Amino acid sequence: MTETLLEAIEIETGKNPSAAIIWMHGLGADGNDFVPIVRELKLAATPAIRFVFPHAPMRPVSINNGYVMRAWYDVTYGDLEGKSKRPDESGVRASEREIVKLIARERTRGIAAENIVLAGFSQGGALALQTGLRYPDALAGIMALSTYLPLAETLAPEASQANRRTPIFMAHGTQDPVVSYAWGSASRRMLEDLGYPVEWHEYPMPHSVCLEEVNDVAAWLGKVL
Repeated sequence: MTETLLEAIEIETGKNPSAAIIWMHGLGADGNDFVPIVRELKLAATPAIRFVFPHAPMRPVSINNGYVMRAWYDVTYGDLEGKSKRPDESGVRASEREIVKLIARERTRGIAAENIVLAGFSQGGALALQTGLRYPDALAGIMALSTYLPLAETLAPEASQANRRTPIFMAHGTQDPVVSYAWGSASRRMLEDLGYPVEWHEYPMPHSVCLEEVNDVAAWLGKVL
């Protein structure tokens, strides 16, 4: 039986890509959300890359009165305020397993783990950190935009030794009203305290992406790929 994978949009920057970026969207969006960034990144100098933009599953979301939308895991008001001790652990781990399957597909298509970047915005960035830091083989990098470290209390015992030195790009808006700057910054400090190499950027913006950030992401991807 063929294993079911999340539906995804794929864009290749050239023939026979030798690298892949699996990029997860935020709450309520879908894989189309970051498709335009492929052109904006201007990665012509890098080897051909396959961008994979998966669609999160449909699920009820507590902060939206149970309305069903695309979400990597459920979110409550306590989660957004940083007051929940363990936000929707089952949802986070279920989505982690789905991303691991997408990594496995890229590897069967000839792309080595060390040439795969996990990226994401907001909820998608949380999932990139959750998956990448626990993945058993070394990845090219982890990019987490406007987000935080989920299930932080389980990271130390679950962390993959293979990804202890994997480059991590984190960026946050100082005026973010959704995932607070303080929360994102605290996640960064925790990772640094654990010895992870974090490249941190901050911008005077809300819960969004700005041109300066896109340029910084492009420079970072040029280094890790």
